Amino acid sequence: MRVRKKNIVLENVTIADYAAEGKSLAKIDGKVIFVDNAIPGDIVDIRLSKNKKDWAEGHAIEFKEYSADRIQPFCSHFGVCGGCQWQMLPYEKQLFYKQKQVLDVLQRIGKLPLPEMEPIAGADMPVRYRNKMEYTFGTRRFLLPGELNREDIKTDQPVAGFHAKGLFDKIVDIDICWLQEEPSNDIRKAIRNYALENGISFYDIRQHQGSLRTIQLRICTTGEIMVNIVVGEIEKQVLLHLLEFVAKSFPQITTLLYTINNKKNDSLYDLEPRIFSGKGYVIEKLEEFKFKVGPKSFFQTNTRQGEKLYQVAREFAELSGKETVYDLYCGTGSIGIFLGNLAGKLVGVETIEEAIGDARENAALNSIEGAAFFSGDVNDICTDEFFGQHGKPDVIITDPPRAGMHEKLVKKLLQIEAPTIVYVSCNPATQARDLNGLAEKYEVTRIRPVDMFPHTHHIENVAQLKLKRI
Repeated sequence: MRVRKKNIVLENVTIADYAAEGKSLAKIDGKVIFVDNAIPGDIVDIRLSKNKKDWAEGHAIEFKEYSADRIQPFCSHFGVCGGCQWQMLPYEKQLFYKQKQVLDVLQRIGKLPLPEMEPIAGADMPVRYRNKMEYTFGTRRFLLPGELNREDIKTDQPVAGFHAKGLFDKIVDIDICWLQEEPSNDIRKAIRNYALENGISFYDIRQHQGSLRTIQLRICTTGEIMVNIVVGEIEKQVLLHLLEFVAKSFPQITTLLYTINNKKNDSLYDLEPRIFSGKGYVIEKLEEFKFKVGPKSFFQTNTRQGEKLYQVAREFAELSGKETVYDLYCGTGSIGIFLGNLAGKLVGVETIEEAIGDARENAALNSIEGAAFFSGDVNDICTDEFFGQHGKPDVIITDPPRAGMHEKLVKKLLQIEAPTIVYVSCNPATQARDLNGLAEKYEVTRIRPVDMFPHTHHIENVAQLKLKRI
């Protein structure tokens, strides 16, 4: 290896492993190098972007030799739109590295004795697995390197697709996205073409003006399809004709909505989608359980893998039918409802008030008796008085956001001393931190990762904790 110090380029470096967040890892004289755009087995030249005493970051600028594990990505937009970063790895290898990543993080951050990890639950459908997608309409196209000097392709043009990675105002023009079942791509293309043919403007995010902003599609395993077209400034009759065109072109859409958004951001939380046709929501199923999903509802994005995730959580809960179960960060109640028939009593807590409304409806839809749901900050609600009023938990299910549980809640769980905790995590690093905090009274007895998002570096992990016997 030769180092060009002036350019900070490392030559002929062998990539040895994967690290967290999708980066690869190399070691040079004991120094760790985190590398983008490479996989284990590649031999590359690396341009450094950060260079510290014990570690550095960089990206591969030239491949001297490709790894024997590399395969051809199946998507024409690979490496451009920012999604599906691991397409160049066979799916079996992705699962191997994800499982290894979970174990590495739990050992490095958790610093706990661990049981043997159970095999990762991989996806039977590693493509077209998302039930929800959102496409953006914009006025500035992201140009590929080969398009920069072409006279026939301009940056300033109407485009529909995804935001380019790291750029708020450039949109990658998407032909086929492999993340969702059809008619996802067909609907996006039809709306784009109709708008171009009928002079409907695309939204200019810099000037904050224009008509078409985004479309959101929910395609369920039940066959129901929900489409929400989000618009800014638009004449009522123009919008009506657009909606009529979509409804006529795609009769399989069971619910068609539109949302007027004149804000400077795309968030829907403070907006009210309006029904053009259908009942205003779709029904999705996990096993035999039904869930009402509206345009603003949170629901697991991968239905089939969500089912596997909840099956693992249910198995780890070890319910006999008599237990009082607390579902913290319960969202729309899906985990609690999934195991609710096996619990004597179910108590759900969630910050978002609208989600609690959905949880109550979903519990009624599935005839879950003995379920109560409460909205508010989990850290504030879970007091001694609350547990005293609703009963001491036998099992606690906790499924926090990526930041993990607040330190106050960890301390509260130590005080409550539920015999079993099932910790569902979308971020094994913060899960490891919280497990370390619970180690004073709990031991980790089972671990199983679940791959919710094939071809990405994201991974979910379920851990079972048991109260230590004194």
